[in-house]
Amino acid sequence: MAQAAPAAAPGALQIKLRDAPPRAVWALEQAGISPLLARLFAGRGVRTPVELDDDMRRWLPPAGLLGVQAAARFLADAIAARQRICIVADYDCDGATACAVALRGLALLGAAPGTLHYVVPDRAVHGYGLTPAIVDLAMAGRPDVLVTVDNGIASLAGVAHARASGLAVLVTDHHLPALVADAIVLPDANVIVNPNQPGCGFASKNLAGVGVMFYVLLALRAEQRERGVFAPHSSANAGALLNPCADAGDLRPPQPRLDTLLDLVALGTVADVVKLDANNRRLVAQGLRRIRTGQMQPGVAALFSASGRDARRASGFDFGFALGPRINAAGRLSDMTLGIECLLTDDPARAAELAKTLDAINRERRDVEAGMREQAEATLEALLAREGGRLGTPSALALFDAGFHEGVVGIVASRLKDRIHRPTFVFARGQDGLLKGSGRSIPGFHLRDALDLVAKREPEVLKRFGGHAMAAGCTIEEAHFTTFDAALQRVASEWLDAATLARTLLTDGPLGLEHHNAETVRTLDAQVWGQAFEPPVFTDEVDVVSQRLVGEKHLKLALRFVDEPRAATLRDAIWFGHSEPVPARVRIAYRLSVDDYNGRERVQMVVESAAAIAK
Repeated sequence: MAQAAPAAAPGALQIKLRDAPPRAVWALEQAGISPLLARLFAGRGVRTPVELDDDMRRWLPPAGLLGVQAAARFLADAIAARQRICIVADYDCDGATACAVALRGLALLGAAPGTLHYVVPDRAVHGYGLTPAIVDLAMAGRPDVLVTVDNGIASLAGVAHARASGLAVLVTDHHLPALVADAIVLPDANVIVNPNQPGCGFASKNLAGVGVMFYVLLALRAEQRERGVFAPHSSANAGALLNPCADAGDLRPPQPRLDTLLDLVALGTVADVVKLDANNRRLVAQGLRRIRTGQMQPGVAALFSASGRDARRASGFDFGFALGPRINAAGRLSDMTLGIECLLTDDPARAAELAKTLDAINRERRDVEAGMREQAEATLEALLAREGGRLGTPSALALFDAGFHEGVVGIVASRLKDRIHRPTFVFARGQDGLLKGSGRSIPGFHLRDALDLVAKREPEVLKRFGGHAMAAGCTIEEAHFTTFDAALQRVASEWLDAATLARTLLTDGPLGLEHHNAETVRTLDAQVWGQAFEPPVFTDEVDVVSQRLVGEKHLKLALRFVDEPRAATLRDAIWFGHSEPVPARVRIAYRLSVDDYNGRERVQMVVESAAAIAK
């Protein structure tokens, strides 16, 4: 039986004001940052203007990554010897962008035509990572070298099989290593680059897989520069990404520009929902800057077009909710080679064709997800209502149904986690008959570590597992589902307390009426927001003048701020996915956006929550 969590209603929400220390706000204002942005940045932990400087020279140096210089020598030798290099990708957006960055970058750095290719697992057939089966698939291209991107750190058997087959292996990854009997075990690769491997002092542990590969390319170019591969130049900063002019008459190629890859780095970083620390924000900011000025891969431009987004006003939101899902859809329901090829082609017409295909697959993914989510929520409702509701909300949730689709279990787990604010796993039956589960967690509950404890207590249950604090995956036999459920519940009931289970919405306080305009929205959208650097959410008291349903499930509101005169222009607001009417006076938490419907620009408030207050 599922164990009840400490008292907290599923989905109960506490609104808290972010702490924006006055000294930090003042310091940022003194540096020329507007008072509004200074307050927002200070509330997200920024203390000095340097943290907001996105200049490339502020990037953490590649040398800080353990193994990166060995990887640079490894790849430089392989390119010089014209060895065949196979990139082993992953079937999500981070893996796809990392694969494209690797192939484009290695070609820029001199890999001979015909020496580069890639393989990507089929989610349903091969599972995740560098498995022995994927090694065998890669062998069809007769490679000398395997380079993993966004996977490999826990692929002990796959790396061993590759080495036994005579292949050299470079692992580039950002996931946590495997644990065996409480000890971290690394694969027997020739070289490993991963900020989360033991002994790595790299200051940003939050690089996405695409970020790790990009750093490897930076180190590779520096190694080649030291070897005299490129024509000399007069730049004072030999590490600059901008390409200086080579000396006349020198037949060696000029140092290639790697900043041309930053649109892909930015896309994969945001889509993988890694923490946007200062270094990741700089990478994303540079990528957005290139896209807004039209400097992007044809496939990225085509994805903007297919999703109806304006690349000139590109934002992290576009990466996370428009482009990323379309690439991910290929790995969920079809073949991720479609996503990778879209990012690799230099033919705009081919890119447009592939982007349209990805868009169609994403529409199918939405339909599959909607049906599966409805089914999962019905199962959840039955669980919550069991024994007349006396069971309470479980400490953690594990769901399985024979009709669930393996490709969307992670999305559904995320949706359910958001609804009940509990660690959640959703399982589907794979082609091999085993249950493949994808989990999502809440702050304060390390999901991969929880699986490790389950494995120790129930050693026969988990066949494979891995992941991060907030997202993890595992494989079990169907007969062990109930045991897994009970074991996960036990860990959750031990680790979770009332404070952790309280769903909290951090807000930035009131937004002055002078800021309710399109210019403010454009200013906010121009910043880099994302995981652990969330976009602004404001709170204000309003009178609800009118409200109506649109599309049967969204609440459209006309609002007046409490301190505004009755003759003031009413303000538009919408609460997506909410159909219940709200009281006449409420305190709302909201984001500010611009509705561009039919060419008419209107500012609207996107409601996140509302609580009644007395008039």
